[in-house]
Order: sequence, then structure tokens, then C-alpha cells
Amino acid sequence: MAAGDLDVLIRSMAKKQVKALTDAARKQHGRLMGMAAKAKDKDIRDRHKHLAKNTLASAAAAARRLQVTAENAADSYARSMKKAAEEKPPAKTAKPAKKKKA
Repeated sequence: MAAGDLDVLIRSMAKKQVKALTDAARKQHGRLMGMAAKAKDKDIRDRHKHLAKNTLASAAAAARRLQVTAENAADSYARSMKKAAEEKPPAKTAKPAKKKKA
């Protein structure tokens, strides 16, 4: 892998994490909606529906923050690598030869 590909790696890892987060949120939403469907009391049903709705909203916000953070990190890495490639390497100073002890 080339050094420039690390920003792509950062983005792909974030994409996988966002996908895992949204899948988990959907499962939790489904579980809560199932509990709401089975509830016999209206208050309990409304509470489960409210929790299910908030679960999806919170997960969507967390996924958005995760994606933005990963994009910022990848862009920052790409910029720093571009800047490092444009800079001149520091000049090497000649080291004096060591004298051998007799």
C-alpha cells in the first residue's frame, strides 16, 4: 500500500463503522417496536415507540459525527503528506570522522 492510500483506508474504516452503527440501531429499533406492539398498556406502548424513535435519531447523529470526524482526519492526513512531499529534506551535515585511539 502506498503512503497516500492511508487516507482512503481511514475513510473506508469509518464507512464500515457507520454501517455497523446503523445496523445495530435498526436492530434496537425493531426490538423496541416489537415490544411496543406487544405492550398491553398505552403508556408503555408510547414509551417504547418514543425510545425506538429516539434510538434512530441518536444513532443517525452519532453516525454523522463519526463520518465527519473521519473525513476531517483523512483530509488532514492527505494535506500533511502533500505538504511533506513538497518540502525540501533537511540538509545533512557532515560528521567529523572519529579518531582511533592507539
